[in-house]
Amino acid sequence: MAAIPFIRDVNITHGVVEDLSPLIRRVTANNPGGFTFTGTGTYIIGRGNVAVIDPGPLLDDHLKAIETALEGETITHILITHTHSDHSPAAKPLKESSGARTYGYGPHGGERAGERDEGADWDFKPDVVLKHGDIIVGDGWSVECVFTPGHTSNHMCFALREEKALFTGDHVMGWSTSIVSPPDGHMKTYMDSLALLLERDDEIYWPTHGAPIHDTKTFVQAFIDHRENREVQIGEQLRAGRNQIKDMVPVMYADIDKRLYPAAARSVFAHMIHMLETGRVQCDGEPTINSVYNLV
Repeated sequence: MAAIPFIRDVNITHGVVEDLSPLIRRVTANNPGGFTFTGTGTYIIGRGNVAVIDPGPLLDDHLKAIETALEGETITHILITHTHSDHSPAAKPLKESSGARTYGYGPHGGERAGERDEGADWDFKPDVVLKHGDIIVGDGWSVECVFTPGHTSNHMCFALREEKALFTGDHVMGWSTSIVSPPDGHMKTYMDSLALLLERDDEIYWPTHGAPIHDTKTFVQAFIDHRENREVQIGEQLRAGRNQIKDMVPVMYADIDKRLYPAAARSVFAHMIHMLETGRVQCDGEPTINSVYNLV
C-alpha cells in the first residue's frame, strides 16, 4: 500500500486573509482540533464580486475576519461543500449581512437505526440546490460542481475552472484521511467519489483543512489503497476471533491517541457496512456498531 503523503507543516495565522493565487484567498477560523487540524479554511474566489466557500463555524471573530478581508467588495455567492458544524453554520449570518444566496447539494442526510450525526448542521438548507455538473458563473470566475458523497451524503466539491483547482472540502484533506461515519457517511459512495476524482484533470486541491495538494492523482490513489487495506485488516481481525468493532479498534489503531478510538470505531463501522453490502461479512439483525460480525 502506498503511503499517504500528508502535508503537516502548515503555518496559519487565524483571522488573517492569505493570498493564495490570482483568484483565491483564504481566512482560517480559530477552531483547531483533532478533527479540524489548524482550523476551518474559508476560501474566497474572485476579486470585487466574490464567492465564499464554507463560511465555517459560528464564531464572531471568524465572521468579522471574513467581512474585514472583503471590505469594499461584494459577496455574490456562498458555496457549501457539506453540512458539518465547522463548515456551514456561519452561512446564515453571512447571508444576512451580505444578501448573497447560499448554494449546496441539500440539507444534511437522515438518520439510520436510531443514530444521528452529532456533528451535523441540521438547520442549513441552500437557497440554490446544486447537482453534479452544474456551472456557477461569477465576475471573472466560474465553478463546476463535482458531487462527491461519502463523507456526508450531500458533499459537493467545487472546481475553479480558470485555475484547474478543486476545493475538496472534507472529501480529500491534506493532513488526515476523512471520517466516514454512518448513518450519513457511506463507505461505498465515498470510494466511488474518490474514483471519480481520478478521472479528472484538476492540478491542485484546496482542502478545507490542511495544505494544498499538488500531486492529486497519487494522493487520491493512496486514499483508495488505504481504505482497501482497512478492509483487509478487518478480515484479519475477524479471522483472529475479534468479532466486535470495540475489540478490533485497539489493535487496528494501536498507534493513535485513545481519545480518537470512538471516531475510529465509526470508520470501522462504515467499512463493516460496506463489507456486508458486498457479501463478505454477516451479522444477525440490523447492523450496529455493537453487533457481532463474522466472515462469510
